Amino acid sequence: MYTWAVTERYKETCELAGFCDTNLGRMELRKAQLPEGHPKVRTYAADEFDKMIQLERPQCVIVTCIDRYHHQYICRAMELGCDVITEKPLTIDAEKCQQIVDTVRRTGRSLRVTFNYRYSPPRSQVKELLRDGVIGEILSVDFHWLLDTYHGADYYRRWHRRKANSGGLLVHKATHHFDLVNWWIGSRPVEVFATGARRFYGPWTAEQLGLRGRSDRCHTCQVSGKCPFFLSLSAHKGLKDMYLDQEQYDGYRRDQCVFAEEIDIEDVMCVSVRYKNDVRMSYSLNSFSPWEGYVIAFNGTKGRLEHRMVESAYISGDGTVPGQIIRTGTHIHVLPLRAEPYSVEIRAVEGGHGGGDPALLEDIFSPNPAPDPLKRAAGLADGAWSILTGIAANTSIQTGKVVRVDELVHDVPEPEHASAGTKDR
Repeated sequence: MYTWAVTERYKETCELAGFCDTNLGRMELRKAQLPEGHPKVRTYAADEFDKMIQLERPQCVIVTCIDRYHHQYICRAMELGCDVITEKPLTIDAEKCQQIVDTVRRTGRSLRVTFNYRYSPPRSQVKELLRDGVIGEILSVDFHWLLDTYHGADYYRRWHRRKANSGGLLVHKATHHFDLVNWWIGSRPVEVFATGARRFYGPWTAEQLGLRGRSDRCHTCQVSGKCPFFLSLSAHKGLKDMYLDQEQYDGYRRDQCVFAEEIDIEDVMCVSVRYKNDVRMSYSLNSFSPWEGYVIAFNGTKGRLEHRMVESAYISGDGTVPGQIIRTGTHIHVLPLRAEPYSVEIRAVEGGHGGGDPALLEDIFSPNPAPDPLKRAAGLADGAWSILTGIAANTSIQTGKVVRVDELVHDVPEPEHASAGTKDR
């Protein structure tokens, strides 16, 4: 997504300076896919990051490696004088988050976190309605996110399945969701309590499906013909080119068994959050649902706003557009107190993540982005407070206790979108 933006859509004002990665084959594959006539782009091994910065002198580094290493490249890039754009989540635990906060304060460099969900037109509509006070002061939020067994299962095949890599879905995936709530209600979390477990993606489900004698990966599995979760890397050119053909360089296997014993992330999670403006949220994440999307309701002093989003399911790297809006079933309803409910027409556009991807890229790479009264651009504060909800939830699951969020990391700035005058009640 980023290399396309830099080398095609915004090529007049942006230049791709270099690639740095653990997998030489994937870097060479991406180089071969650059537009015809594009200047040669050099590649660097993961341990040659400093060398790349020294030789290429980039103004900005875009961090897209696996989550556990985000902090290393974010901090080192800023120490070497670069601004940073990073994929979500900002990082995976409190110690790494503190390192990033300290480095931003020390270096003064710019840090951008790419929360593309903010830019999706229906989600921007929700922000506008809440900002305009259609339900008055927001008092509570009911939020339930569903990952289906096509997309949801994919987190248990890949590196995300180990909490040491991703922080689990409460960090890797829910950072989007927690950021949306922070932004929608104009506040940030104060206290978190959570429970979670792995109930579906485990050996017991494989036994129920009669998958005895299965392999540790789909590619070599003897019972793949009767497994509803089978993923063939060799049958799909994009997955074959990107993963199967590149295993020789780093040994990474994209199609690990979703029922493996070693998986240590939860697949069903429930979280209760109190915010600085005293809003209370009840949240759940289920990764073995029959449909993809979410249902959220905001309860206020003047009524209730209900929003339901149905998204297209996908497998990362399968060539389809991720998370497109399915209009059937997607809606925004406003239910005023003592007045007739009404529906708000959805503004939907084409593009990944509910139409958010193209708008995000325009905001990042355009030399003259349009003014944005919704303040969708996300920085250090937004990235930190969103993951801290998930980090606190992970801690709560481990300890069984309510976790005070601002005790996890110090000196995190208040988000720019926070409502004036909010206080910890």
